[in-house]
Amino acid sequence: MQQHYLLYLVYIYTCIDVIAAHYIGKGIEMWLVLSLLFFLLPLNVSSVRDISTTKTCFQEFSDEKYQFNSSSVYLTLYHPRSLCSPAPLPDLPFSTILVHDNSRVTFFEARLSKNAATHPGSLNQELATIPLNPGTSVGTANYVTRIGLGTPSTSYVMVVDTGSSLCWLQCLPCSVSCHKQAGPIFDPEASSTYRRSSCTTSECSALESATLNPSACSRSNSCIYEASYGDGSFSVGYLSRDTLSFGRSSFPDFIFGCGQDNEGLFGRTAGIIGLARNRLSLLYQLAPSLGRTFSYCLPSTSSSGYLSIGSTKAGQYSYTPMVSNSLDASLYFLRLSSISVNGQPISVSSASYVSLPTIIDSGTVITRLPSAVYSALSKAVVAAMAGAPRAPAYSILDTCFKGSSSTLKVAAVSVTFQGGATINLSANNVLIDVTSSTTCLAFAPANSVAILGNTQQQSFSVLYDVDNSRIGFATGGCQ
Repeated sequence: MQQHYLLYLVYIYTCIDVIAAHYIGKGIEMWLVLSLLFFLLPLNVSSVRDISTTKTCFQEFSDEKYQFNSSSVYLTLYHPRSLCSPAPLPDLPFSTILVHDNSRVTFFEARLSKNAATHPGSLNQELATIPLNPGTSVGTANYVTRIGLGTPSTSYVMVVDTGSSLCWLQCLPCSVSCHKQAGPIFDPEASSTYRRSSCTTSECSALESATLNPSACSRSNSCIYEASYGDGSFSVGYLSRDTLSFGRSSFPDFIFGCGQDNEGLFGRTAGIIGLARNRLSLLYQLAPSLGRTFSYCLPSTSSSGYLSIGSTKAGQYSYTPMVSNSLDASLYFLRLSSISVNGQPISVSSASYVSLPTIIDSGTVITRLPSAVYSALSKAVVAAMAGAPRAPAYSILDTCFKGSSSTLKVAAVSVTFQGGATINLSANNVLIDVTSSTTCLAFAPANSVAILGNTQQQSFSVLYDVDNSRIGFATGGCQ
């Protein structure tokens, strides 16, 4: 018991530095902070456990080789529900995935509306659509890859997210809460190149633009970040620097968040890689060596994809302009121009396509279209699939059929963007199987922001050429 009691004391004194600076500044008394810590400690001793997987694909993934040259780095990318993922999601009803998807869209809507009342900067779990508990292994719909961090380097499974900027991962001693993750939790004391960022550094000043939350300062002058997400998930910890590595190639002084309180829907991943247009994102930090260009192919559950940062074969892509938007300079905006079903443009005005701002996002599952565009698409698909038996609406999806995308004769849908770039969608890009006997149109009406989601991006190579302000699409990227 004495050893356990001493362990608790170590946790308490480690916690106070982070929590006091972060929460007391928000008007919470010290006695309440300490009470919270005593309440959480027994929970966290059991929560800081590595987990293993018996999946046969895990060893194959962990043995993969990074590809790197002087102009690019190439990483393997896996679907969150793939059996070969190093951090697979548990089996979930698709309705649950759609609820989280809707929360992510609501987050983007609040973020672009600049509505302070719904700004996702609070840690209040009442903002979440679904009640959250520390360590809930529900996960997100984002894709995962591996990075190396520290000296010596250790490998970590990370979510890849084009909609966020700050990179962070869970760190020992997990002063408040760490969810279960695949593989070891990063230990700052085990890395000879790790150091915290002080409150006077430029990266600390840049936190608010990266996370939409102001930074805090601990009593020891360490910069504290808070990254919060639309589904109520969040990470709080120390802004830090260490050496990032991909195989034998390394990038010193990589800026990231060392999370001490990580709660919500991160699955079994260690953290998040942000790829948005912000100086703290992975893309911008590697830009001096590799330029501001990245591409990916988002795989299906039965294939593997890639994330490539740096130069690529530009000639194979068709391009649409990357649109600037004052609502949020970090997101990737583009413009829809037309949609065709079986070769015929749907019946909607050209103005309807640009009636809302449109972003492309790797983490949103279901594409959101302006209401008039969605309605016209739904009617055209139903007409083109007149022989397919209809099924009741499923959650937010109201155009459903009995059967599956692999057994039905699916309408051919093409999406064209400003400048003429066109993606010709396969059956699996058009319909999404929500149960073993029901499949639905993988589009929904938007409220205030249209989003090109990951179901429609699957199997295409998508290029983000920030330096030349363009987004490219090409077929046949995944294996």
